[in-house]
Amino acid sequence: MTAIDVTALVVTLLVMILGAVGAVLPGLPGTPLILAAAIVHRLVRGDAGASPWVLGVLALVTVLSVGLDFLASSIGARKLGATWRGVLGSFLGALLGMAWLPLGIIVGPLVGAVSLELLGGRPWRDAGKAGLGAVVGLFAGAVGKLACAVGMIGLFVVHLLLRWIAAG
Repeated sequence: MTAIDVTALVVTLLVMILGAVGAVLPGLPGTPLILAAAIVHRLVRGDAGASPWVLGVLALVTVLSVGLDFLASSIGARKLGATWRGVLGSFLGALLGMAWLPLGIIVGPLVGAVSLELLGGRPWRDAGKAGLGAVVGLFAGAVGKLACAVGMIGLFVVHLLLRWIAAG
């Protein structure tokens, strides 16, 4: 490995670690940032970067994790009895909550789900359960996204190390 290889890898890994943090903390793109770092590494290092099939796997995991992010809060709300209003409120609350990071990303889905359930005529108890489900789903989604992020980084690093070892 040359100094350029090491420098490119270190910078790429720093950006990927930032992406892993973003998988848990809102406001950072998470897995899309990890994918972007791998693509830029490939563009800068050419054939010394990740192979196209690895980039394809990283892209697939990115799409799955982004879908997981939107789905988890909704599923959590539904499991605890939310109607479509609660699911919509959870989603809208999460979007609005991003303006008040980090607390807003937790409170937003809760308030959004509860508010729209109450507007739909549901009792406080049912609306509160829907809001709690939205928050539980949010945390479950964060755990899933972090697992995706760690797996993506691991695949990238192991792939590059194996290619460098094979190259001699």
